[in-house]
Amino acid sequence: MGDGNRQISLSLLGEEDKILLDRLREFGDAWIVGGWVRDNLSELPSDRIADIDLATNLRPNEVKEIFPRSLMVGEKFGTVIVRLDDSDSYDYQCEVTTLREDGGYSDGRRPENVSFGKEIKIDLSRRDFTINAMAIEPCGKLVGNDEPRGILLDYHRGEEDLSSGLLRAVGDAGKRLGEDGLRVIRAFRFMEGGMNGVRDLDEELSIAISSNLEMLDKVSKERIWDEFRKILSGRHSSEIVRMMNNHGVFDKILPGVSVNLEAIHSNGHLVNLALLFSSETLDESQLSEKLAENLRLSRKELSAICLLHGLRNVDLDGSIKSVRRFVATHERSSREMILEYLSGSGVEINEFKDCYQNNGELRAGSSPLVDGNLISSFTGLEAGRKLGRLKDWLHRIQVEEDIENKEDIVSKMDEIDWEGNDFEDWPQLNWP
Repeated sequence: MGDGNRQISLSLLGEEDKILLDRLREFGDAWIVGGWVRDNLSELPSDRIADIDLATNLRPNEVKEIFPRSLMVGEKFGTVIVRLDDSDSYDYQCEVTTLREDGGYSDGRRPENVSFGKEIKIDLSRRDFTINAMAIEPCGKLVGNDEPRGILLDYHRGEEDLSSGLLRAVGDAGKRLGEDGLRVIRAFRFMEGGMNGVRDLDEELSIAISSNLEMLDKVSKERIWDEFRKILSGRHSSEIVRMMNNHGVFDKILPGVSVNLEAIHSNGHLVNLALLFSSETLDESQLSEKLAENLRLSRKELSAICLLHGLRNVDLDGSIKSVRRFVATHERSSREMILEYLSGSGVEINEFKDCYQNNGELRAGSSPLVDGNLISSFTGLEAGRKLGRLKDWLHRIQVEEDIENKEDIVSKMDEIDWEGNDFEDWPQLNWP
């Protein structure tokens, strides 16, 4: 639809959104833009619709005057985080951006200069993809309106592309990607259509991606990981990862790391990232170094990847003893990740998973029931390596047999050869 005259329901707007829009429009013009428009037109459930973003012809300082609590986080580029004064909406905030007419993009990420504009049509023409380049202009006052509505402004056939499942750049695809290298990755993120499947890449956009991979060098690794994480969190991450690989993206963002395109993805982005490298011969520490260098993962994220990558060739033991050691050595959240990873990498987990789900938590928990002092009092062993290894052995017995009192643990010392000198070979509590 060209200049747009189709009315759109705004029933999903929150009360604070209505207050903000009404107030802005008392002093100028304001439009709903970006992801909220896209998701609303896609009829997504309300809990999956993107946070609302607004565009206005008011300057940042004028917005600040209307809403004194606003945060001037990107004033140079026209962006203000608006916070309302109303006590009932004290924690509410919304990004409001002044209409822009960008200058050149010499660094491939930020425009050299920003000229604030007056025309929403010009502002939308500088956005990345057609499905993100639509706006809604509210009709009349919104607060107190039982059926709030707005006019859809769609100058680039965004609604048509949304309906047909096509991802297309606004205007010249090569120019759009050449302005901002992050758009190379964002293109794949917006291929994710949720329940509606995977969006097709427009041919011109596909060619532009392959021709502009060097633009990724101008984007911070943190920003690349942020977009990639969202891709790996999507319903169709495995299909989109294949498309990324076909376009040469991984050779650029993860050089020297092989990717496994056959793994069955889960709902977790870290599991999916680990599955992507499940055929990689690098060990855990080497892979961790690569990811820290190229994607800037956090320590917590790297720790999870190391854990999973270390299990890529596991020979899974489905016995009750193995399951109990699994429970004792891993937090619940880690256990779920491990099972998803093993399943996705082709390991048969049904027997193990059934045993795990049917046996619950350990009766005495995961901590050892007996300490070194108690063991020493029964054995006469002095503090040292041998005493420590005996404690570890008894802890493993406690877990594998699900023992819940100290007396039963102490009695086990009559059944094992703890007096021998080959203590370095004694069993320890570990999994697998």
